Amino acid sequence: MPDDLLRFIGGPLSFSYWWLGIGIALIVIVILWCTGVFVWTMAPARLRTLPVIRNLHGSLVRRRFARSLQRTNQQYLAGGLTPAQAGAAVSRILRSFIYVTTGVRAQYLHVGDIADGDLAGVGPLFRALNDVQFSAAPQSDMVTLGRSAEEMVRTWR
Repeated sequence: MPDDLLRFIGGPLSFSYWWLGIGIALIVIVILWCTGVFVWTMAPARLRTLPVIRNLHGSLVRRRFARSLQRTNQQYLAGGLTPAQAGAAVSRILRSFIYVTTGVRAQYLHVGDIADGDLAGVGPLFRALNDVQFSAAPQSDMVTLGRSAEEMVRTWR
């Protein structure tokens, strides 16, 4: 009788290759996620030197700061900001943008230093923003300055 039961015992079931595919896919996803976190948290100075990521980083930074400028301009047009407040906000955003894209600590530079150095192209814009911020009767239109700042960020290379 015990010999009759041995015919029901067999080898293990065959291995399904779907499990192998799922396991490999999960490993690839985890590796890509870790790489993404590593790249996402890198310093901007290091990202500017990586050949493949440099262009992607530049376009993401330009889009992010252009949206910030657009929101500031919309707040000004809606009447939520005075010209001086809008000028200060646009100047702050532009200075941060210059720091992230070039590494020049523009937050701590005077307008004259910006206009005389490597950033001479944005000097007139910063002078006009200072005029809007600190002059009792500004000679510049904040709407035009906001749009030109946004255009400068979008076309920065």
